[in-house]
Amino acid sequence: MDTSEFQRARSPEAKRLREASILEAARALGRERGIRNVTLTDIAAEVAMHKSALLRYFETREEIFLRLTAEGWQEWSQALSARLRESTDRGPAAVAQAIAATLAARGMFCDLLAHAPLNLERNVSLDAVRDFKLATFAARVPIIAAVRQHLPGLSDQESVDLIATAVALAGALWQIANPGAEVAALYRSDPRLAHAVVEVEPRLARILTATIRGMTTWDREPPETRGQ
Repeated sequence: MDTSEFQRARSPEAKRLREASILEAARALGRERGIRNVTLTDIAAEVAMHKSALLRYFETREEIFLRLTAEGWQEWSQALSARLRESTDRGPAAVAQAIAATLAARGMFCDLLAHAPLNLERNVSLDAVRDFKLATFAARVPIIAAVRQHLPGLSDQESVDLIATAVALAGALWQIANPGAEVAALYRSDPRLAHAVVEVEPRLARILTATIRGMTTWDREPPETRGQ
């Protein structure tokens, strides 16, 4: 895009709008190319800015994507909490399916979840990390409340552990399930590699169901009956 017409935002409102346009450009590029393949130069070009001008709004490429990860947490929290509140299905399988389905439907968020601890949190200021962690903490609160409505035997800490397991697995499974077109074609062309073809939602649902069942039954059974 032509960067000759770019004008620096002067007012607070103009700056907010400029930041929003940068985030939207990064979001669109991330969906199209995958997070690892989007550079700061790509984002700057998408909003018709020089890279040096973009750095007046965000310190690094990682800060941009960390902001998008925080927004993704908030959006997923609202969607999952609403689904659980509205659902009449109870029990481990129903909760696991709700978590898995809402994560699998958000491919870019899963992509961001994998990159956040690996690199997005490592090339930003401490203030940016603090803001991100506080945002994820806030997003967890309604999820915990909704989960415990369905699984009252689960403690707050167990609910936190469940969410942490879900997002970590979703990020990893999404990467495995999206290896690139040529590698994906290879997996599907050779029956010996069939095990490498991964579908995120069903596998995540199975693992989370087993995790919840373990949390809600194993620790509450007398030691002598475990494994029977």
